[in-house]
Amino acid sequence: MQPFPWLGFGLGLRPPHFQEVLDGAPGVDWFEILSENFMVAGGKPCHYLAQIRADYPIVMHGVSMNIGSADPLDMDYLHRLKALMIHIEPAWVSDHLCWTGVAGYNSHDLLPLPLTQGVLDHLCERIHRVQDYLGRPLVLENASTYLEFAQADYSEPEFLNQLSQRSGCRLLLDLNNIYVSSRNHGFDANGYLDAIAQEAVVQFHLAGHTDYGDYVIDTHDHPIVDPVWALFERAVRRFGPVSTMIERDDHIPPFAELVTELGRARTMATPHWPPGRHNVDAR
Repeated sequence: MQPFPWLGFGLGLRPPHFQEVLDGAPGVDWFEILSENFMVAGGKPCHYLAQIRADYPIVMHGVSMNIGSADPLDMDYLHRLKALMIHIEPAWVSDHLCWTGVAGYNSHDLLPLPLTQGVLDHLCERIHRVQDYLGRPLVLENASTYLEFAQADYSEPEFLNQLSQRSGCRLLLDLNNIYVSSRNHGFDANGYLDAIAQEAVVQFHLAGHTDYGDYVIDTHDHPIVDPVWALFERAVRRFGPVSTMIERDDHIPPFAELVTELGRARTMATPHWPPGRHNVDAR
């Protein structure tokens, strides 16, 4: 598989923090943007992004590729995505393994896919086409799920491994999503993590969620909880150096709080990841 740079420890780039990032963000190595927020011509967010990109590596992360849908690929969306990619030269481009709509309707939600052979074949064909169009491998994230289909030919880790091996895509492993889904469906989060192919993973997401007791919702509006930190520590030992970032999309705290939380990830990983591993300039 094509090597990816190891970027270190990053944060999601959010508007309340633009100016602080420009003023200097010690403790943060890189930033991830929500692609759709910048797929426009001009505007204040793009103005800030251009300045931040001059100082930090950027990763593009989308929510609307609709890779799992039965609809034709949205070539207008892909054209705008590619234009942004060419403009900011991200370390990689990612989206979610899901579908977001059908028959032209966008649900604005990340909907689950049946883990069947037919869906795997469908996804691989579409991923090949997107990768050919973008001229680079796609990175896909495991989504949190709240229901399961009655029919499945694979467990989710088996499905992800097959998808990566067959299509050449890589995986963004969202550790909070693994925990959320494990609580909702009753599977072992550690076993899920251990079953993922090591060579497929190029990024970790860490985030918070809302716990309702009988079920858990991936809301990105709370600090990271101890069971997710424990899963991260296990992932650090299993996968070695993987670019790691924290997502926060609501109840966004002061920038310094997120940097402190990111520092915990760095502290946990440092004993297991060799010094100087952050040695690829992705700017």
